Amino acid sequence: MNKLILTGALVLFGLFSFAQKTDKEIKSDIADRAIKAARKEAKKLKKEGWDVVPGSLPLEKILEKSMMKSEEETAKGGKKYIYADGNGVGETKTAAEMQALTVAKLALASQVESNVNALVSANLANQQLNNEDAASITQTIANSKELISAQLGYVEPAFKIYRIPANPKNTEVQMRIFYDVEQSLQIAKKVIQKELKEKLKVNEEQLNKMMGIN
Repeated sequence: MNKLILTGALVLFGLFSFAQKTDKEIKSDIADRAIKAARKEAKKLKKEGWDVVPGSLPLEKILEKSMMKSEEETAKGGKKYIYADGNGVGETKTAAEMQALTVAKLALASQVESNVNALVSANLANQQLNNEDAASITQTIANSKELISAQLGYVEPAFKIYRIPANPKNTEVQMRIFYDVEQSLQIAKKVIQKELKEKLKVNEEQLNKMMGIN
């Protein structure tokens, strides 16, 4: 699978220190670098044969907006969004888009599962559960990726780009999707809670505490 070239550009953001700058100055710095990086990456993508869907924003602009969104933070300073990339090839654009979206949603769900697992691991010891129940909870979380992906529903891609690969009968699509971190945790909680109710007597209050959700 081809990787979206945004990854390399986003790394650049971490190389700059924003110490002792105002929020306005920080946002301005991020915007300036996003614009420069987006122009560079758009030029590279065009050489590789990638283009946007007719009627879409220019390639430079959609890359810039995606980079900016990936840097958004909550009031507490944490990341506001998680994001994932997807790639698909099909005989039609629609088929390729569906494949790319499925891949991206599974990658997104994998991140959610990892985030939930980290939260639960940190809080599990305080719930006074026996070893068998604790192991069952851990296993349920590890197996929750596809269930979480299904519950995410349709996720509007931040952008989609297309090109005709070696086989001219096909179309290749790459996309990036975003999801609010807090909303994704709430969805995961409901999915995991439903699974656990069928296996263990873990009430909602215990699950909320394990997941760090008040």
